Amino acid sequence: MPPTSPFGRTVCAMVTPFTADGELDLDGAQRLADRLVGEGGCDGLVLSGTTGESPTTGDAEKSALVRAVAEAVGDRARITAGVGSADTRHTVELARAAEKAGAHGVLVVTPYYSRPPQEDIAEHFRTVADAVGLPVMLYDIPGRTGTRIEPATMLRLAEHPRIAGVKDCSYDLLGSSKVIAETGLAYYSGSEELNLPLRAVGATGYVSTVANVAGPVLAAALDAFDRGATAEATAHHQRVLPLTELMMAAGLPGTVTAKALLGALGLPGGPVRAPLRPADAERTAALLDAYSALSR
Repeated sequence: MPPTSPFGRTVCAMVTPFTADGELDLDGAQRLADRLVGEGGCDGLVLSGTTGESPTTGDAEKSALVRAVAEAVGDRARITAGVGSADTRHTVELARAAEKAGAHGVLVVTPYYSRPPQEDIAEHFRTVADAVGLPVMLYDIPGRTGTRIEPATMLRLAEHPRIAGVKDCSYDLLGSSKVIAETGLAYYSGSEELNLPLRAVGATGYVSTVANVAGPVLAAALDAFDRGATAEATAHHQRVLPLTELMMAAGLPGTVTAKALLGALGLPGGPVRAPLRPADAERTAALLDAYSALSR
C-alpha cells in the first residue's frame, strides 16, 4: 500500500466552477466537490491549480473557494490549495491566506517565466514552507514553467519538515524513481497516462484532471494494483485511455475539456475564462461518447 499522505491518494485537480456570466460559482463548487468525494472516487482535492484556472482567478476568489469547499466536504477529503506564482512574496501571501481559509496543504509550482537557477528555486520553496504550518506539495511541470525541479534539488528539499509531496509532470521516470526511492515524499503522478506506471515504482497516487469526470475508474486501477491484481489494474488503466487522450492530448487544455464534459453531463463547471475558449460541439460530442463508453 502507498505511504500515508497528508494530501490524499486519489486526488482530483478540480475545475473552478463559474456562473454563466463568468463569476465564481461557490454553490456549484460545493456541489461538485461533494460529488467528487462521494461517488467520484476522490479522497483529496486540489483547488486553484492549472485545471482550476488559477491564472485568471483573484486572490479573494481563491480564498473563498477554499472556504466553500472545506465547508462542503468536511473531513471526508484533504484540500490542497494551489498558491504558486512567479513572485515569492505573492506566493507566501497566497499560502497564508489558504491556511487561514481552511486548506490542509498547499501546492506550489516552480516560479515561471523568470527561469531561476536551482538554488533559487529551492529557496523559493523553503521560504513558502517556512511561512505556513501546512504541508507543501512541490509542483514540477517544466513544460509550462520553463524550468525543471531537478531530482537533486528535490532530494535537498525533502529535508525540510513541511515539504511533504511532489506533483510530477516531468516525464522522467528515472528521476522520479530516484526521488521516490531516496525520500519519504508523497509522490503523485500529474500526467494522466503515468498514473499506474508511477504507482508501480512507488508513487503514492495521482493528482488528476480526468478525475473530475472519471474518478472511480482511475481509483479502481490503483485499488486493483494495491491488492496484487495487476491484470485488472491494467484493464482499468487501458479502459480510460481513450477519454484521457481526448481530454488531455488532443489539442485543448484539460480545463476546457473537463468543463465541456461536465456541462454535457449537467454538472457544475460553467464556462472557462479568457484567454481560454470553450470546446466546440463536435469536440464535446466526442468527449461524451468516450465518457459513455466507460460504462458499457
